[in-house]
Amino acid sequence: MRTHALHITVLVDGAEIFPDDPQYEGEPTEPTTEYHVVQSLRHIGHTVTVLGVDMNIPEIVRTLADDPPDMVFNLTEQYAGDRAFDKNIAACLELLEIPFTGAGAMGLLLCRDKRLCKQLLGLHKIRVPAFLSFPVGRRVRVSGKLHFPMVVKPALEDGSEGISNASIVSTAAALRERVEFVHTRWNQPAIAEEYIPGRELYVGVLGNRRLRVLPVRECLFEDTEGEGPTMLTYRAKWNDDYREKWKINFGFAELEPALQARIGKICKKVYRVLHLQDYGRIDLRLRPDGRVVVLEANPNPDIAYGEEVAEAAEKAGMDYESLLQHIVRLALRRFYKTG
Repeated sequence: MRTHALHITVLVDGAEIFPDDPQYEGEPTEPTTEYHVVQSLRHIGHTVTVLGVDMNIPEIVRTLADDPPDMVFNLTEQYAGDRAFDKNIAACLELLEIPFTGAGAMGLLLCRDKRLCKQLLGLHKIRVPAFLSFPVGRRVRVSGKLHFPMVVKPALEDGSEGISNASIVSTAAALRERVEFVHTRWNQPAIAEEYIPGRELYVGVLGNRRLRVLPVRECLFEDTEGEGPTMLTYRAKWNDDYREKWKINFGFAELEPALQARIGKICKKVYRVLHLQDYGRIDLRLRPDGRVVVLEANPNPDIAYGEEVAEAAEKAGMDYESLLQHIVRLALRRFYKTG
């Protein structure tokens, strides 16, 4: 099994392709995850081709079947604009029997639906927020089983999409209004889960048979006036000016060794229960009483240079190119069942 000088096809969302540079041979004005991965794999010594996935899955399948690469680095997050279809791309690669990085169809299915994910983790005695599900077209009934405040968000999105300060609701009327907003805006079920106070932590995990937990990252809400966000909203995640205004920063969490070990054990269990592969990230809340609550799991999380997983890997002694090469090796060993 070769791990150097491979022919790697990088699958990306069609919208991320630059029309004037579809193979990412130049340097864009604003480097993207796709650019970082493609250029770094080339620098390692691999031959890299890029395929954009849009409404063209038959063409993609023919291309891969007619001239299969040594492996596929899968960076897709949706198909035809629908994030729920990301699992179908992985399923195609599984049927073609081409090695690929990241979660398979099962892992993507289990993590995509926040309701299913929390139900499954709860069955395995992993602490998650209590929640209610509100399907589209159904009357919004408020149950007495949950206590306010609650966080309302789309059940099938990721990247903090659909999460804003208005997502935290404290009354039945506000709950109904936010659920109806989610139904109208995203045309998908809404989930309302109990708001968990405490520290927001992100834990990267690498591996398959043997798992390695990376140093824990933390989102720090440092607005001492108490008026700023208390959770990672869409604007807080993606808007630099907004984070600067409200003193929201990312760094490494300072935790006691025993607590780090407990968090690592929980994250490994989550990783295995949800069938994650090669790399993933688990988002947590550490309550003031010391209880760890799993918010969600992220298969194929952002691995751009300077993002959470890459920063944590570097802290652990693995530079960016080493991280990507490690993911490539993990995927190949998993496919060929050699480790």
